[in-house]
Amino acid sequence: MLRRVLIASVVLGAAAASATSFAGAPLVVSVWGGNWKDTIERVVAKPYTAQTGIPVEFEVGGTLDRLAKARVAKGAPLVDVTFTTSHVARLYASDGLLEKLDLAKLPASKDLAKEAFRSEHAIGGWAYVYTIAYRADQVKTPITKWADLWRPDLKGKIAMPDFDPSHIITISALLEGGNEKTWEKGQERLRQLKPSIAAFFSTDARSQDLMKTGEAPVEVMLSINAFHLREQGVPITIVEPTDKPGILGIDVATVMAGSQKTRNAYEFVNLLLSKDVQEQLAAGFKAGPTNTKAGVPASLKGQPGVFATPAEWKERGYIIDDETRAMLLPKWKEWFNANIVAR
Repeated sequence: MLRRVLIASVVLGAAAASATSFAGAPLVVSVWGGNWKDTIERVVAKPYTAQTGIPVEFEVGGTLDRLAKARVAKGAPLVDVTFTTSHVARLYASDGLLEKLDLAKLPASKDLAKEAFRSEHAIGGWAYVYTIAYRADQVKTPITKWADLWRPDLKGKIAMPDFDPSHIITISALLEGGNEKTWEKGQERLRQLKPSIAAFFSTDARSQDLMKTGEAPVEVMLSINAFHLREQGVPITIVEPTDKPGILGIDVATVMAGSQKTRNAYEFVNLLLSKDVQEQLAAGFKAGPTNTKAGVPASLKGQPGVFATPAEWKERGYIIDDETRAMLLPKWKEWFNANIVAR
């Protein structure tokens, strides 16, 4: 009898130790590197660990690289929470990689702007725009609208992303009376812009280097990167275009299907969406909070990509339809590479 009790005690003790070990296992968060990872770690992960005792580890990489890894690990994900763009989240969801979000487990979501609810699988963490940014010391005539990119004096001075050309493709279509669904309307206009393009970039670091060195003093640029350069002393002007709005982007948080830390993942995302953390993210990223109760620094109010009222969300940014963007992105990239990138 005593032997059975001892054996049972050992088994129960081992099980308890295992449970304790699992409970203390790190929450793994997938995000972009550099300033993105550093800010999420400082503003969200460290307070989360302080509150829960659960450490946070990061998987970092490019948007599509991380999607590819998630596809390989389907059913047994290596990460618990993934940050991605709102349209790429559609690709995750269509592959069955994401948990359908239970908003009851995200009480902070009640204070979010309606634009933050990107799908039943993805919820917005912050907002920004892709817009025009330029070196005021190298471009003497101010740029005030998208159509200015076609000015003769900007020939050989413009850079833009090649990994996702949806911003300039959509703007070109809008200027010709179309939109992302009738994007072919802007093809000829975009071909006319080709002589003005000095370089393409695939990473945030390359985008910033092109602007710093002056190799491409005009860019179709992520507003967050432009604000970062301005902080570093680069004389950069961030344009609020007067003809068409900047292309609004909303990066989203998602919970991975099959995660063994789902409850903890929800706690992490809810903290991300809370008023205090949203205010810190806005200040850290120089981006717009999605929590409507979160304030922004006075220096950011009214700036491109920073929206404080429902009217600003509607009027100061153009949101490409996520489903259309996810579906057409491969076709857009193929056309863009063949007709604009190829020399």
